[in-house]
Amino acid sequence: MGHRSGTTTPTLRQLQLLLALTSSDGIASAGAQLGMSPSATSHALRALEKALGTELIDRNTAGVTLTYTGEHVLPHVRDVFASLQLVQATALAGAALKTGLLRLGSFGASSTIRVLPPLIERFKARYPGVDVVVTEKPDEQTSRDLFERRLELAAVTLPKTDVDSQTLAVDELVAVLPSGHPLAKLDTVPLKEMTADPFILTRAGSQALVTRLFSRNALRPRVTYELLQLMSILELVASGKGISILAKLALPDRYPGTVFRPLSPGASRRIGLVCLNQNRLSPAAHAFWQEARRYHAELKGAVR
Repeated sequence: MGHRSGTTTPTLRQLQLLLALTSSDGIASAGAQLGMSPSATSHALRALEKALGTELIDRNTAGVTLTYTGEHVLPHVRDVFASLQLVQATALAGAALKTGLLRLGSFGASSTIRVLPPLIERFKARYPGVDVVVTEKPDEQTSRDLFERRLELAAVTLPKTDVDSQTLAVDELVAVLPSGHPLAKLDTVPLKEMTADPFILTRAGSQALVTRLFSRNALRPRVTYELLQLMSILELVASGKGISILAKLALPDRYPGTVFRPLSPGASRRIGLVCLNQNRLSPAAHAFWQEARRYHAELKGAVR
């Protein structure tokens, strides 16, 4: 057989045959190890040599003797099957969740600071080998990352269409006031009273909810700041520069110089975990989805 460039890729079956030849006393017996007939064995060997463009077996010697090229190809063939074993081992480890990476999207502080941490802690306790990375973006961008397959799971505000979802928490809007403000003495702040002072409007995840709350009640706040950062809002409120309305779960338990009070009428939003199809999640994402379901069921049971 002359030397020429191969025109096809060797199959795994053909490469298995080459490995079997090194431990056999003949071509037919090598094929028999793989359950191949003598004619099928000869055909497979010829096809392999044709694919590689060179002879691998010295047919002028007794038994099975590899050619010079065959000897030098053999270590690489062994590497192929070693790599396949590694692929299988890695896949099994991932399926058993011994290793892996899970990327979670989060729409803002409420989910990043309050909702996701206890879930992640439970998940890590069960699957310590799986790394969890949380990426925080506004709700719209987080949802887009999900639909564009950059994320499998995301914590967003509900409802959302064309996704599978489960509720993780319900978040309430609260008045954020300087500790010395007259409204701070009230147990519940009437929403209409929030229109008299300079108002600091959040531009983060709860902005739309705050805006709708005022609009639904035919009220308009005196907006003097529109800020994205939570800490900036809290600092301005503490220094008496204005008042605000924020999502309760986004807030710390206490912040110096401020108080948090319920609103009347108020507004709430559902925070949920979403995916495109819960039946087609990767092992790590599926395990997190199930952990979230168990956790929420436990919380509901505790409330009862």
